[in-house]
Amino acid sequence: MPADAHRLPRQRRGTTPQMHGRYPDYDVLSQAGHWDEVTRRMVLGRVEDVPEIRFFTAREAATLRALTDVLTAQDSEPRIPVVNFIDDKYARGQSDGYQYDDMPDDDFAWRLVARGLDEAAAHRSDAETFAAADDDTRLAIVDDFANARLSGGAWADLNVKRAFALVMRVTLSCFYSHPWAWNEIGFGGPAYPRGYSRFGSPQLQPAEREPWEGREAVDTDPVSDTDESAPRG
Repeated sequence: MPADAHRLPRQRRGTTPQMHGRYPDYDVLSQAGHWDEVTRRMVLGRVEDVPEIRFFTAREAATLRALTDVLTAQDSEPRIPVVNFIDDKYARGQSDGYQYDDMPDDDFAWRLVARGLDEAAAHRSDAETFAAADDDTRLAIVDDFANARLSGGAWADLNVKRAFALVMRVTLSCFYSHPWAWNEIGFGGPAYPRGYSRFGSPQLQPAEREPWEGREAVDTDPVSDTDESAPRG
């Protein structure tokens, strides 16, 4: 089990998923005035103009929203609406430019994943869909998905290992293109047109940090912290 993310400081400025993070006093959107108009409009649109669901059915969207929440560890509000951006990608006919010969088109693969997750939830619990299943059931199914241990039904039409790679690639791309995720990781946002004047100048103190960049409030290594916090069997 993951470490309790709420051990991190509460966000005091700006927004992060679930309102906690390592940069509690940092808000990348406070720098919007330094971006060019096209960049500013695009980035702010990700917060203020979230696309409606157009590609997935309501049931598919609910299942995939539950899946992406598990994958990004979003278990309370505010959440980045990852599935809305995934839906928008396929509603606009976008792809990643390549496809394995043992996989269907990406958009159809996502539909199969949604159906397969619902089938797995119905098989393992009284829930009719993955979204309606309890947390333990969903975590167990996702663990099996990640390790290519799902088979039968919709999964028979997929290379499960590659399907999980597709899901993770697109989910993380959509998650980390959102300003709330930038706040969470202290990312400085678009570099154009201002640029990073201190980059490559380690003699500056604090080394290479721009005056407007975020500062970590905790320096605990997340990998070792998670390992140490995990329950021992």
